[in-house]
Amino acid sequence: MVSEKELNFILATDCGSTTTKAILIERKGDVYRLVVRGEAPTTVEAPFEDVTRGVLNAIMEVEELAGRKILDGEKIIAPASGDQGVDIYLSTSSAGGGLQMMVTGVVKSMTGESAERAALGAGAIVMDIIASNDGRLPHEKIRRIRDLRPDMILLSGGIDGGTKTHVVELGEIIAAADPKARLGAGYELPVIYAGNQDAREEIQERLGDKTALVITENIRPIMERENLMPARHKIHDQFMEHVMAHAPGYKKLMAWTDPNPIKPTPAAVGDMIQAVAKREGIQVIGVDIGGATTDVFSYFQDQFVRTVSANLGMSYSISNVLAEAKLENILRWVPFDIEESDLRNRIKNKMIRPTTIPQTLRELMIEQAIAREALRLAFEQHLNLAVGLKGVQKERTISDTFEQTASGESLIDLRFLDLLVGSGGVLSHAPRRVQSALMMLDAFLPEGVTELAVDSIFMMPQLGVLADVSEKAATDVFVHDCLVRLGASVSPIGSAKDGARCLKVSLSLPEGKKEELEIPFGSMHRIELPVGEKAEAVLEPASGFDVGAGKGKSMKASLSGGDAGVIFDCRGRQPFTLPKDSTERIRKLVEWVEALGVYPETFKEKAEVPAEAVR
Repeated sequence: MVSEKELNFILATDCGSTTTKAILIERKGDVYRLVVRGEAPTTVEAPFEDVTRGVLNAIMEVEELAGRKILDGEKIIAPASGDQGVDIYLSTSSAGGGLQMMVTGVVKSMTGESAERAALGAGAIVMDIIASNDGRLPHEKIRRIRDLRPDMILLSGGIDGGTKTHVVELGEIIAAADPKARLGAGYELPVIYAGNQDAREEIQERLGDKTALVITENIRPIMERENLMPARHKIHDQFMEHVMAHAPGYKKLMAWTDPNPIKPTPAAVGDMIQAVAKREGIQVIGVDIGGATTDVFSYFQDQFVRTVSANLGMSYSISNVLAEAKLENILRWVPFDIEESDLRNRIKNKMIRPTTIPQTLRELMIEQAIAREALRLAFEQHLNLAVGLKGVQKERTISDTFEQTASGESLIDLRFLDLLVGSGGVLSHAPRRVQSALMMLDAFLPEGVTELAVDSIFMMPQLGVLADVSEKAATDVFVHDCLVRLGASVSPIGSAKDGARCLKVSLSLPEGKKEELEIPFGSMHRIELPVGEKAEAVLEPASGFDVGAGKGKSMKASLSGGDAGVIFDCRGRQPFTLPKDSTERIRKLVEWVEALGVYPETFKEKAEVPAEAVR
């Protein structure tokens, strides 16, 4: 293992489902910085069927851009010497669809959810939860397991010392299904048992000869406590030993990264979110919206939660967004008149041509309206899982109030959210950064004072796996080169009639400038403030509104600048509503996008002008 003192040049790749991205990092004095980034098509499928071909192509682009020799044939030169080689090579992967799992639990809302949290935290897509009380007959559960063909199954259920009957029945269902792994029938399917320890012998009898069974600690040893990390470690071990080892070219790739294991891409992103939250002592929400899935990550109250909305995305899954959100909810974000049939057809066209990007400003607005709903739905699903332990009945005392969230209580309180980070093409590559800021404000509805940012070129996976080797290197690059700071948002909680008093702001800007603002309810306002600069503000909400200090109470805040400046969002929270009348709704949307400069000043006239022409 290379020590941090020896790390001067770092090469890291992320093998995605369609694209392999490589980054080169160099230590410059006391700080690590990104040098260049290269990418190439992923080559896990035919005709290449060797993931290392895409990796080598991406590294060759890095070599050319950096003017540094890294490869000697098909071998990475390590350690670095002079102007050649790197000190360490790391990689993440979601090629071939990533890690797809099924989980089981006796009670779906208790051990089932604990198992889901364990799998999601390990970077998996959870295809289904099989539970004793899920309402399905045994033959239906068996058919479901056979049809889905997961990469791995996490079998849990029961507290230690409790009844064994139900968890053993779940083991019998898996044995009867005799599932074949997705990547081929030539090896045994990994099954991780993390249930009642008293049932281990029975589980071994039923599954030991049919699967690659691994036994670890119970994820819910007692009702009041979760123990997820042992199961997560076993999931990762089995992912590398069984799933990745059988994917085309991965044995060779694992030899290149040895002794540092390849990580599932989502797990690496989650590790990066946690590393930054812990280093800065802040509460963070991160989102990655892709073509097929949307991942949401949160770190609140010292607890990390990740969820995957496997059916919400901006290309392959765009019709699922329409089906779940409903047409009227997408339509409510479109700032111009459009026939429902026209909108529906545009969405269907995107599904059958998933790699296309908007060609006109009107198409861009429609895509960003759909993105708001995909993000909103993914966040709602996340909130349903980011809760304290269910099934816990206990008397609350002053001491345990600070130790554990009560049964079913949400871990996330948006009033205390410090940083909201967006990633994925629709957010990272929006023509104007303020468009990304408004999409996140509309979808997540942060409260009080929140800083907004986007991942510039989606390098969080590589930085997440780097954090295991050098947290300093990962966080240095994350802060200086990965994050694009959009600026602070101020969103008072409360509701009133349109135009009523809402927020008074006294600003002390750089170079001694002062500014006073009066922002009525139902309005938005933006001030320009560059990255790295701060405005000291006195926020005075009207009597029915709260900006973080309580209803009607003023507070001081240091507002960070960014590419979108500082945004004051006085459209209301708890609840946030849009006008139901179509004409009034469009009028308000136009008012907001004009106030923030989201689109060109003449966007209504330029709605069919190519999007590139109006950046």
